[in-house]
Amino acid sequence: MQMLLNAIHEVPEKQGARSETLQRALEAVRTHLGMEVAYLSEFVGDTSVFRAVDAPGLEHMIKPGDSRSLDDVYCRHILAGRLPEIIPDTSKEPICQEMPITAAVPIGSHVSIPIVLPNGQPYGMFCCLSPFANDSLNARDLDVVRLFADLASHQIAQEVAEQNEVASKQTLIRQVLDQREFRLVFQPIVDFCKGKTRGYEALCRFDPLPYRSPDLWINDAKTAGLAVELELAIIDKALGMWTDNLTSSYLALNTSPTTLCDPRLELLLSERDLSSIVIEITEHNAVDDYKLLNEQLNNLRKLGAKVAIDDAGAGFSSLRHIVQLSPDLIKLDMALTRGIDTDASRRALASAFVFFARETGAEIVAEGIETEAELQTLRALGVNSGQGYYLGRPLEWEALQMLLDCDCSSHAYLGQHHA
Repeated sequence: MQMLLNAIHEVPEKQGARSETLQRALEAVRTHLGMEVAYLSEFVGDTSVFRAVDAPGLEHMIKPGDSRSLDDVYCRHILAGRLPEIIPDTSKEPICQEMPITAAVPIGSHVSIPIVLPNGQPYGMFCCLSPFANDSLNARDLDVVRLFADLASHQIAQEVAEQNEVASKQTLIRQVLDQREFRLVFQPIVDFCKGKTRGYEALCRFDPLPYRSPDLWINDAKTAGLAVELELAIIDKALGMWTDNLTSSYLALNTSPTTLCDPRLELLLSERDLSSIVIEITEHNAVDDYKLLNEQLNNLRKLGAKVAIDDAGAGFSSLRHIVQLSPDLIKLDMALTRGIDTDASRRALASAFVFFARETGAEIVAEGIETEAELQTLRALGVNSGQGYYLGRPLEWEALQMLLDCDCSSHAYLGQHHA
């Protein structure tokens, strides 16, 4: 019984390891009952699939992933009430004796509790069995199994809810991809000294209503396992819009390390002139293989592209990216830029990045500039380029083309702020 209590007490510490929790629960119940086999099954159509199994020494007979027809096992009879949940001796149950599986396994005693989801739908069974009859099995034993079956039900309900959420997000993101339900806007990146726009960062906006911010869509794509597909679609669209009349400016494309290492990106870019393209590495998570990432970036550099590290100062990972990838541009995160005129700590950190950039031959670009005071402070620190609502809001493609046609590339810093 102490093992049972230990298993229960450890559950809150293992929220992120459901499979381990279920495995320990099966082991605890099987040991407590003195039975040879414990398993958790899932109903898939007319089949019972074993999702978790504890059967030491009997792995040749039953293991995770094995399945049996529901016509051949006790499950439907238990769900319908034709068989009891606890069977100390299967020889005393006519239905058990009529079923070939009883003699084939063999099954002498059997305890099984249905796993039911919150919506009332049967999921599967939490089951223990032995080749030997066991007349000592009683209602208290059934209560113990039911306790662990309830635990399993809770774990499984969470897993099913997450699977349903992922499926829903996959459907939504695939619709966005298939119907191209997104558009691009372009935020100017301004040279402070010359008062001219040096480049534009391509930013994605999503059309489906109700409106949701881009970061929510990107997070949904990650959850759905479609983040790379979405990034590739955005990059493809941006490159298709970037025409020859913009070669005096550069186009900055946001790309995660995962997408950079995907062969589909190299295929997408391999036949293009990338001399006016900046690849902005946006992901804050740690990179597993900097050697591979550097190889991919070097291939893009050979095609003319430059590399920027986005959101510098936002976390340790961005610092590692800077050290490991030798970027051409370092973009200061807006959290560092905002209020930099009144915050000595922000100024000190920005100064450190400026010094590092000078030592390594990189350029600094400040993001999120919203006031004249922030702009002048950054200039005093040695930052020569930046972007933000104070300098210019993101422009729709048509507005950007009109701006370029009338040769207003100095619009941002000269005070013609765009809504």
